[in-house]
Amino acid sequence: MSMNPSASSQEEAPLKYICGIDVGSQSCAGCVYRLDKSLVVKPLAFANAKEGWNVLLDKLTQLDALPKQILIGMEATARYSENLYHALEQRGYRLCLLHPGQTHQFHERQGLRAKTDRLDAITIARVLLSGEARASYIPDEQVATYRELVRLHSQLSEQVARYQNQIHALVVVLFPEFTQVFADPCLPSALSVLKVYPSAQAMAQAEEAALYALLRMHKHAHYGHPTAKKLLSLASTSVSSQRAEAGRSLSLRILCGQLEQTQKYLEELQAELEQLIVNDPAAKSLQQIPEFGTQTVAVLRAELGDVDRFARTDQAIAYAGLDVQIKESGLWKGKAKLSKRGSGPARGRCSIWRLCVAFICRGLPLGLTIRDWWHAVSRKAPP
Repeated sequence: MSMNPSASSQEEAPLKYICGIDVGSQSCAGCVYRLDKSLVVKPLAFANAKEGWNVLLDKLTQLDALPKQILIGMEATARYSENLYHALEQRGYRLCLLHPGQTHQFHERQGLRAKTDRLDAITIARVLLSGEARASYIPDEQVATYRELVRLHSQLSEQVARYQNQIHALVVVLFPEFTQVFADPCLPSALSVLKVYPSAQAMAQAEEAALYALLRMHKHAHYGHPTAKKLLSLASTSVSSQRAEAGRSLSLRILCGQLEQTQKYLEELQAELEQLIVNDPAAKSLQQIPEFGTQTVAVLRAELGDVDRFARTDQAIAYAGLDVQIKESGLWKGKAKLSKRGSGPARGRCSIWRLCVAFICRGLPLGLTIRDWWHAVSRKAPP
C-alpha cells in the first residue's frame, strides 16, 4: 500500500497524524501519534457504538489537522470494524484496513510479550509509521454481495452434508430395511415418509391407505400400493433393536425437517446468485469458459473481487494460498507444499487451480495479467 497521496494532494493536505484503533465486538481502543513517532493521545478505551465513536472523534477534532491529514488504521476483524470504518470514511479521514497477520508479525518482530487492546492499538499505529503497512482490499457493493451469498451457500451446503450423514446413521438403527425401498433416505419422498413414520415400529402400525397417500403427495411420484405394501412388510419383520426409539425418532424427525428447510434456503441462494451473475458484466467472460460453472464463477467474483488489483495471475494464485511453499537449509530440502495462506473459500473449491488449468489448456502464459486474460478468453473460442 502507498499511504501517501498524490503530489498535488500532499501539497494541499500533508499527513500530520497517525491513529491506531483496535476494534472489538463491544469496545475499542485508540491512540494517536505524530509522524516523528511521538505519542499525542494516549491509548483510550471507548465503546464500539456511536456514543463511543464520539469520544474518539472529539480527540481527533482537537488536533491541529483536517480529517484528510489524519491516517487511521484498524484491523480487518470479522465485521466489527465495518461500521466504524464507514463512519470515519464519511467524515473524510484517510483509512487503512490492515490484515491481522501484518500486525501479529510486527508485534513478534518487536519482541513484545504482553498483548492488550491498548497495546494492539499502539502496534497498529506503529505499523503505519513503519511504512510497511499493506492495505487490505475493500470490496465494492457487488463483490460484498457475492461474498455474503457465496459464503452462506458454502456454510449451508456443509450443514446439508452433516444432516444427511446423521439421517443415514439413524435410519440404520431405526429402520435398516428402509433403504431396500429408498436407496437414498434423503430424497424428498423418503423424507416425507420418515417424518411421519421414523421407525420400523411406527411404520408397522401404519395403514396402507395413509402410507399410499403420503407416497403420492410429491410431484412425479411413481410410488404406489406395491411400495406401500413392501414398506409395511419390511417393517413387520425388521431387525431394528428398537433401542432409544423415542429419542432417536424425534431426532430423525427434526433432522429431516432441518434438511428440507436448509435445502430450500440453498435453492433461494442459488437463484439469487444466478440473478447476480446475469446482471454482472464482469462475470460475462468467466461464463464463457467451459470449466467454470455458476458456482465457480460466483466464488471467483466473491473472492478475487476487482481483478485489476492483480498485476499477474500468480498473484491471484498466491491470494488463494495455492502457491508452492519451499523450505531449504544447506543440504536439507523440505517437501514442497501449498502455502494455504489466503482465501479459504477460493482454495476450498480449487477455483484458482481450475483457472490455472484453463490457462494451460488455452496455451496462455501464467505471467499474463488477469485483466488481459479475461479480455482474451472473451474473444477466443473454446478449444
